[in-house]
Amino acid sequence: MDYGLIGEKLSHSFSKEIHEQIFDYKYGIKEIPKDQLDAFMKAKAFKGINVTIPYKQTVIPCLDEISERAKKIGAVNTVYNRNGYLYGDNTDFSGMVALIRRNGIELQGRKALILGSGGTSKTAFAVAEELGAREVYRVSRSAKDGAISYEDALKNHTDAEILINTTPCGMFPDTDCVPVDIDLFPRLEGVVDAVYNPLRTKLVVSALNKGIRATGGLYMLVAQAVFSSEIFTQTCVSEEKTEGVYKNMLRAKENIVLTGMPGCGKSTIGKLVAKELGMSFVDSDEGIVEKAGKSIPEIFESVGEQGFRDIESQVIAELSLLQNTVIATGGGAILRQENVDALRRNGRIYFLDRDIEYLVTTKDRPLSSDRKKLRQRYNERYDIYLSTADKVISCSQSKEENVGMIKDDFTE
Repeated sequence: MDYGLIGEKLSHSFSKEIHEQIFDYKYGIKEIPKDQLDAFMKAKAFKGINVTIPYKQTVIPCLDEISERAKKIGAVNTVYNRNGYLYGDNTDFSGMVALIRRNGIELQGRKALILGSGGTSKTAFAVAEELGAREVYRVSRSAKDGAISYEDALKNHTDAEILINTTPCGMFPDTDCVPVDIDLFPRLEGVVDAVYNPLRTKLVVSALNKGIRATGGLYMLVAQAVFSSEIFTQTCVSEEKTEGVYKNMLRAKENIVLTGMPGCGKSTIGKLVAKELGMSFVDSDEGIVEKAGKSIPEIFESVGEQGFRDIESQVIAELSLLQNTVIATGGGAILRQENVDALRRNGRIYFLDRDIEYLVTTKDRPLSSDRKKLRQRYNERYDIYLSTADKVISCSQSKEENVGMIKDDFTE
């Protein structure tokens, strides 16, 4: 392996996809058990590697030299082999600075809490200081190595204005995990999460719902990869290239979620969009029928609307973990905030706004099986469709036009 990533568990890493877009070299992914790290480093059978959890600190004794920045932070994520001389650096620092600045999150004069105790938390601490934070505290369960405990943070530091999560809490597949409840931080202005899978953790979505600037870690991952590749190749990469790789990665991972009234064309348009963009397609109603082993009218008859909604939420929670997929949702999926939040973690939500006069009633939709019921559902839900959408698609009668509007917005 000339270039690659080492860590303990890497099955969901995006690094290979990113690096091979930046420069024309092969990039490997190598999982190394803790008891084999020393032997791997001594063999020096690589030109350049990135280092991730849990080796950003433990790799340091294996190196001949580390940069002043890596030395100050106490963590290395990039190692360059110069004819057998191993040089370590920390490009996570520059990657996190780029992420914060790109999202307009201001640390100058703010109080910041860094959640986590690993190498990335030390990087985040250094970044917060560099960007002029007034106070910075690292928070960990053990409260060791200069960190405070979560109990202390929630007792004495709920006036924090910035939260930076460097823990794996919220990372796939444990996407329901949140390191702290942001409702306990009334002065919160910004949330940064180093987790990039899902694209937006539950912590990030909770902040966005409150109108707080918040971002997941995908741009940081791309930016630090660019800075690492510059070290590997001794070549500069333009900001335009970095932005291009980021947008490519976002498009390759993000879902298109279609919401709207029954009969508005979610399934028909969704399948066409998926075909145009080379994405997979799923229909949440089909997932509900499969999980229940009954048709939708039969589900309503046996367990009522509440029971149907419970099954729907289970299916949506599962579908929200997918990536690069067009998801057509049932007409009432947006009635539960938990569904919207789950879909937003990896998805961009498009409301197909079709005039009620063009909506068709069918017997397989118990809550809108006739025109009176359909109009009642329309009036009850319309404002919710609008408020939960990232983009409203004013549907014309041409399927091709509707598909084109979604495609253009998603790929811009």
